[in-house]
Amino acid sequence: MLLILGKVSAQTVMNLDSLLMLYNKSDMDTTRVLLLINIGQQYEGSNPEDAKKYYEEAGALSEELNYKRGTLKYISNYGYILNMQGDYDASLELNLKSINVSKEIGDSLALAKCLFNTGTSYQLLNNYESAVSYYLRGKRIFEKLNNDVLTARASDILQTVYQKLKRFDKAIELGEEAIELSRKNNLDFDLSNALNNISISYIALNQPSKAIKVLDEALLISRKTDNKYLEVSIHLNFAQAWEKKLLFDAMEQHALEARKLAVELGDVQSEGIAISQLSTVALYRNELKKANELAALSNDIFRENDMKREQLTSLGILSNTSLALGNIREYMRYKEQENTLSEQVLNENLQHKIIELEKKYENELKEEKIALLESKSQHQQLKIANKNILNIVLLSLVCILILLVVLFVKNYKQKLILRQKRITELEIQQQLMATEAVLTGEEKERVRVAKDLHDGLGGLLSGIKFSFQNMKGNLTIPKENENEFEKGMKMLDTSIDEIRRIAHNMMPETLVKFGLDTALEDFCSNINQTGNTHVTYQSIGMKDYTIEQSKAINIYRIVQELVYNSLKHAQAKSVIVQLIKNEDNLSLTVEDDGIGFDPKSIENNKGIGWSNIYTRINFLKGKLDLQSIPENGTSVQLTFEL
Repeated sequence: MLLILGKVSAQTVMNLDSLLMLYNKSDMDTTRVLLLINIGQQYEGSNPEDAKKYYEEAGALSEELNYKRGTLKYISNYGYILNMQGDYDASLELNLKSINVSKEIGDSLALAKCLFNTGTSYQLLNNYESAVSYYLRGKRIFEKLNNDVLTARASDILQTVYQKLKRFDKAIELGEEAIELSRKNNLDFDLSNALNNISISYIALNQPSKAIKVLDEALLISRKTDNKYLEVSIHLNFAQAWEKKLLFDAMEQHALEARKLAVELGDVQSEGIAISQLSTVALYRNELKKANELAALSNDIFRENDMKREQLTSLGILSNTSLALGNIREYMRYKEQENTLSEQVLNENLQHKIIELEKKYENELKEEKIALLESKSQHQQLKIANKNILNIVLLSLVCILILLVVLFVKNYKQKLILRQKRITELEIQQQLMATEAVLTGEEKERVRVAKDLHDGLGGLLSGIKFSFQNMKGNLTIPKENENEFEKGMKMLDTSIDEIRRIAHNMMPETLVKFGLDTALEDFCSNINQTGNTHVTYQSIGMKDYTIEQSKAINIYRIVQELVYNSLKHAQAKSVIVQLIKNEDNLSLTVEDDGIGFDPKSIENNKGIGWSNIYTRINFLKGKLDLQSIPENGTSVQLTFEL
């Protein structure tokens, strides 16, 4: 939002031809100045260079007539064209002049607007500190004049500048002021802008609920006033807020709406951002191919429109999805593009700082030269000035050179760190893939062996039992051998039950059919029926939750190993197994009242059981908390992210 002094609507009762006729007949007075300004406004949209010619004539005539208000109108309109053309330095020079002119005519309101126009020039030059200084001076004047409308707009502009300075608490304070004044004066357009802008601060401070609340109101107003461009921005901010809350259906809905409106309006930048948000949704849903395709589309839009910072986000998604899809070549290519683009952005920022430093020295040199020329000992002081100028230039060059060297070294070190990080990520990925392959192969082998035991050996023993029973009916067994025969039959029954138990432990059908919660409950119940140790199973939040089978199998194996450790080694009388599902993680606890042990002994001599446990924990990216004291039992707590 820009406040432009003296800027009036280009619509007028008379058309351009009528204005030109009046201009040709007009005298060299203030009326002619206003005609020139009006004619220039007619040309702004179609031919800005012609508009500049009429504004320049208006400015020259105002100077000739000493028409100060005409000069202010010339500066305001001419500065608007310069801003459109990206000539912010020239616009700043004019706006600084307008401040002095407004002071000369003693118009406080005009002065406040000129201060704001100057602040806008500094903001366009990315000099936010100076922009804030001029904006605050202008805002104080608006407040003294009790001009609520301009004070509201000033507060809204200031909140956006403080956001760029990352001072979000101050931005929220100004945004709330803008909202209050806009409500008080029924300024729907300004209110919707202020609500939308304050949501950005809430999102940055990780307060998505507050952002969603103000965006709901902003959306209603934008639709009421048919402000499509603002509606696009609101939907994009909605998507960011819902992403913070990890509600991706809502995020996708607003991103789709933003993309649709952006296409209708021809807003390429917003379209690219919306597509990038949709790729993020797909990535969260593990729809890797879709995420990759959407990220590639947004990357093309950002690259074609030279939107480097937005393109960095798309390249990040492309590299992540390529790695997840197993396409290492594409991953390396996109990562290299991301690093190169990051360096370009860094170099552009450095170049901007160097230019600011050069301008600062140029201004200092000009001021020093003027002071020397006005002094009594002009000749002698000019020599001194030249020496000082040379020293300053040399010092500046040395400072710039040192700064460049420092930044180059820092950038080079950062690049080495990034490369090493990339290599480490690939190594970890390969280790995880290898672990997954081992665990998957192990489970497949367990299933095969369990099936062979149950269907093969178990069936064979059952057949033998059936044959013996038939033989008993057809044979006469001496009484002294009947007990031995019955004892053999009982041993055969025991063998069949044992094979079934082993097959069940290797791959319990309950886990496959009914899930982890039921399988663990069944496992603990079976143990209670076999010995003196009592195993208690508790679960919270697992009733309606289904966990991925590969994760479920690994968690089941971990519980098996921990419980068997308590039975075999800890001599425990009581074991508690507890599984709790929280909002974003799964917590597993296994405690016993056994003899305990020194946890450091595991680090020094890790057996097969604990090796298997650690392997599965690492595969699941879990966190282990092991507490055990000799003669005081053992507590193992594991946490897995969902």
